[in-house]
Amino acid sequence: MGLLHRLKAKLSPAKDKVSGLAQQHGHKVQHGLDKAAKVVDEKTKGKYSGTIQTGTGKAKGAVDRLAHKDGTERPGGGSTPPPASPPPAS
Repeated sequence: MGLLHRLKAKLSPAKDKVSGLAQQHGHKVQHGLDKAAKVVDEKTKGKYSGTIQTGTGKAKGAVDRLAHKDGTERPGGGSTPPPASPPPAS
């Protein structure tokens, strides 16, 4: 058994526990992210608003993935959907 396989096997219970906590308390985490983003944005006087919004969005997406809210399961075990196909050429 390879190193990564053993590591995944040992971390699986922790991932399950974190997933359960994200399902139970995801709304609280997202509310806290919003509050923190607002405070940081005020302290920086809006100078980094775009970066703050991007980071907050990515953090919320991570919480959603941990909570398996989107309902899609990747073949590799993740829960993010595959990227959309490009639009057809005209």
